[in-house]
Amino acid sequence: MSEMPETYEPSADLKALDRLVGTWAITGGAEGTVRYEWMAGGFFLLQHVDLTQFGRPVTGLEVIGNLRPFGEPVGADVVSRFYDSTGNTLDYVYELTGDKLTIWGGAKGSPAYYEGTFSADGTTVTGAWVYPGGGGYESTMTRI
Repeated sequence: MSEMPETYEPSADLKALDRLVGTWAITGGAEGTVRYEWMAGGFFLLQHVDLTQFGRPVTGLEVIGNLRPFGEPVGADVVSRFYDSTGNTLDYVYELTGDKLTIWGGAKGSPAYYEGTFSADGTTVTGAWVYPGGGGYESTMTRI
């Protein structure tokens, strides 16, 4: 007799990021476009990045979701890893509370983070990256 595998649903915190799905024009300290789409199954949100920052191209793919390592329970935080065309792998934690989107660089609570606010109609997200020691920048995403 075989045992049915456990079934899972994407977390409510991950599903909340559905507001990001679509293509956005980025202005501010980085310029270009990003596009968010769900991977089949709805457990991972993919961000395709095509930006210019500090005069250099930044292109890559970010995979956003809850960790579920082999044989372990689903992680509580919505985490991501960004892979870019120069070989970097950058980890983030996402949190959307009401209209406020926070993205921490590394671990939740990190001193490097983005904080942005969705407009009432959902067509813009306005905020800034904050870096320890300075060097952060303002950034606006506008749905296109």
